[in-house]
Amino acid sequence: DVQLVESGGGSVRTGGSLRLSCEASGYTAGRHCMAWFRQAPGKEREVVAVRYPGGVGTYYSDSVKGRFTTSLDNDNILYLQMNGLEPEDTAMYYCTARAGPCYTSPNEYKVWGQGTQVTVS
Repeated sequence: DVQLVESGGGSVRTGGSLRLSCEASGYTAGRHCMAWFRQAPGKEREVVAVRYPGGVGTYYSDSVKGRFTTSLDNDNILYLQMNGLEPEDTAMYYCTARAGPCYTSPNEYKVWGQGTQVTVS
């Protein structure tokens, strides 16, 4: 079975940092796109970062570029390091994955984790 489990969310002050984790079962970063999305109350789910298979590169949305970075551990744990957090980053953060090609639309991903809440004030 494929499964994605996020953790690491919490409440922080503006300017603070958090590291989110996504443990993937049934996916490997070497062969799958692995991505972070977020959804704030009343808003649509939006892409945060998409890591391409084999680590050939990572797409970051303009709103997080320069502040957020992804990394991997054991080829199946995807981290999202979030620095310089702003109130606008407050959202539920979700991990997802798929076989290539990679997309920035949430509609192209079928399996999601349960999400982890990030609150910045």
